[in-house]
Amino acid sequence: MNEDLLQALLTSLEEREAVALVSVTNATGIYGGTMGRHALLWLDKERMPLGDLGVGELSEHIIYDARRALLDRQHRHLTYTQSDGEVKVFVEVQVQPPHLIIVGAGHIAVPLASIAATCDFSVTVLDDRPQYAHPARFPTAKQVIAGPFRSELAKLRSTAGLDKHTYIVLVTRGHQYDVDSLLEVLDDPLGYIGMIGSQRRIRAVFELLEQEQGIPPEKFDRIYAPVGLDIGARTPAEIAVCIMAEIINVMRQGPAIPMSEQIRRERQARRNRVATAHAS
Repeated sequence: MNEDLLQALLTSLEEREAVALVSVTNATGIYGGTMGRHALLWLDKERMPLGDLGVGELSEHIIYDARRALLDRQHRHLTYTQSDGEVKVFVEVQVQPPHLIIVGAGHIAVPLASIAATCDFSVTVLDDRPQYAHPARFPTAKQVIAGPFRSELAKLRSTAGLDKHTYIVLVTRGHQYDVDSLLEVLDDPLGYIGMIGSQRRIRAVFELLEQEQGIPPEKFDRIYAPVGLDIGARTPAEIAVCIMAEIINVMRQGPAIPMSEQIRRERQARRNRVATAHAS
């Protein structure tokens, strides 16, 4: 591995960037001289891969498959058989940490950002009030954003990506902001969406959105609201612990039952009754 490629790999690891090292492990035919060659690539398609595998037009196919492996966070052995030779490569994936976006920079967000960083999450805090969304209040966050909730979430979608490794917690100063932010991310393939609120208010909000905006009720089944695990939390720090515990429970597919499960079961039972009534 040449010095430039090695330095770029080390830099990406230090900055906790998602990066993949592609290595030719075996090659025959016209590709026989490429064994031991390396290339480095990132998720950003605008960022050109570094290094040369020496396999000509086959490189484009390999880079595409390697980027898919990086997106899936899985090491992969890949084999490419052509009429004039065969290439085997190993894609070694170094992934970025899970991303927690805390929408709302109030009293719960401060301890939540700290606990999440301790758990090796990359943390983004977003609020439309600059005096709250200030780096001094969130020294462990990777970025603190001051701006309108929906437009900033849309920007994060286009830059950082809102994928299955992204976890979002809605804890703004007002329920209307939580709901507005929820509508922005409801269709994104997120790993977790949690929203604060009482059971009564959550039921009312979901029913209102179904009726007024025609949102299919099944879409709300993936929302963890009320957010967190029931540990009897009262203080902002204790609430932050119960939220982070739920996120880890979801990420690790743990056995704990979230507070939102009761509402989820009630809504599913209601849909089943309606379906049965229509069928009869």
